[in-house]
Amino acid sequence: MSMSKQHRILIASDGSRPAQAALATAVKFPWSASSHARAVIARSSWLPADSEPARAAVEKCFEAAAAAARRALAPRWPESKVVVIDAPPVDAILAEAERFKASLIVLGWRGYGTFRRLLAGSVSRSVAAHAQCPVLVVREAASAVRRFVVGFDGCPNAERALEFLSSLEPGRGSRVVLVNVVVPVSVPASVGRFPSSVRADVHRGAAALNKERYQQGQASVTAGAARLERSGWTAKSEVRVGAPLASLLKAVEEHRADVLVLGARATGGLERALLGSVANGALDRSPVPLLLVR
Repeated sequence: MSMSKQHRILIASDGSRPAQAALATAVKFPWSASSHARAVIARSSWLPADSEPARAAVEKCFEAAAAAARRALAPRWPESKVVVIDAPPVDAILAEAERFKASLIVLGWRGYGTFRRLLAGSVSRSVAAHAQCPVLVVREAASAVRRFVVGFDGCPNAERALEFLSSLEPGRGSRVVLVNVVVPVSVPASVGRFPSSVRADVHRGAAALNKERYQQGQASVTAGAARLERSGWTAKSEVRVGAPLASLLKAVEEHRADVLVLGARATGGLERALLGSVANGALDRSPVPLLLVR
């Protein structure tokens, strides 16, 4: 079933630079004319009860963040609201997404590396891991949102990523590159101890399997590109051989993509497992906004 074009976009804000980048990028996305947007600000009560001057100063910061969010959204959505919730950020964002029936959550990213990820990137990663809708994570504001690179392996969440893109309204110059990354089967060094006839059979088998995977990947992205073209996109497909994350980041660079799109892999109970290794690596390393779809 195709995804509705009546997008409901929830943007998390706290007044920080990454939050401002998230707001600016959300405004530029090729949403349908019937889309709606809302900003949410989490106002956790972490100050001591007797810190009235400090509390008043923090309250002014939240008011300034709300006003900035309204200004950012007004050109695209004049009637948009800003909701301030007294709750921890992850709880506030996920709860408001449910109330608003959000079809996408947008938020900024401040995590770099292991240590800073634990301190600052935990909100973005937790929301991405537990949200029931796609999540767009923005490190730097996109100057435009026209060129997309999609990591496409044919899994259900990758298929849903195509559905999501098909629900958008691409404008002039909009294009998508579907990239299937084939991880080659390598022959272990221990095979060198086998008789020459056995070694030859093993190498032939590995070559045949790699060829089959490449052909399957090509068929998959070709069909996916055709689907997107029927939705109004200019679409291209390609197959790359190598490590998935490195290959996708290289594609982002070569195609000068504005957004990287991945299907999140739900594989376990921990946040990193909920997203999958490629999605987690992209959160840390993608130079462009990352759209995670499940």
